[in-house]
Amino acid sequence: MKGQSVGYIRVSSVEQNEIRQLAGVDLDMQFVDKITGSVKSRPELDKLLNHVRSGDTVHVHDISRLARNVSHLLEFVELLTKKGVSVKFHQEGLHFTSDQNPIQDLMLTVIGAISAFERTCIKQRQYEGIQIAKAAGKYKGRQSTINKSAILDCLRDGLSFRKTAEKINVSLSTVQRTAKLA
Repeated sequence: MKGQSVGYIRVSSVEQNEIRQLAGVDLDMQFVDKITGSVKSRPELDKLLNHVRSGDTVHVHDISRLARNVSHLLEFVELLTKKGVSVKFHQEGLHFTSDQNPIQDLMLTVIGAISAFERTCIKQRQYEGIQIAKAAGKYKGRQSTINKSAILDCLRDGLSFRKTAEKINVSLSTVQRTAKLA
């Protein structure tokens, strides 16, 4: 009996678009996480791991979508292949099955290490660029999305911190922090 084709898609934030991942791949079901890949436990990935059965194939756009470090990558792939589930990484053109294959294991480790190294290099270049921009006075950081004056107005009108937080739709700690800095 042929198993299901199950897709795993991950983007780092809610604002990002996941449409390009696994475009054109015929899937029976897909799981989409909108969360950083640096955390091991992700809601939709956890659902996928509980859903798949022997004979299924998990499709992932590229290695970095499944894991950001080699140990997590190896753990996820081993967990799936031990269940009889194959894992296919489309960008890298790799397909891992439950068959014992030392070359397959070597390729996964090497490509996973390269992917983690590449991510570290990107973060380092980003950090260096920010430091240069800060020194030149061009980097101000992320713009605040919190309306501090509205919070302060509510507090001046006598609303409690908790009521202000509910009214402005922010956390209690945001109200407390804004009041403290005012």
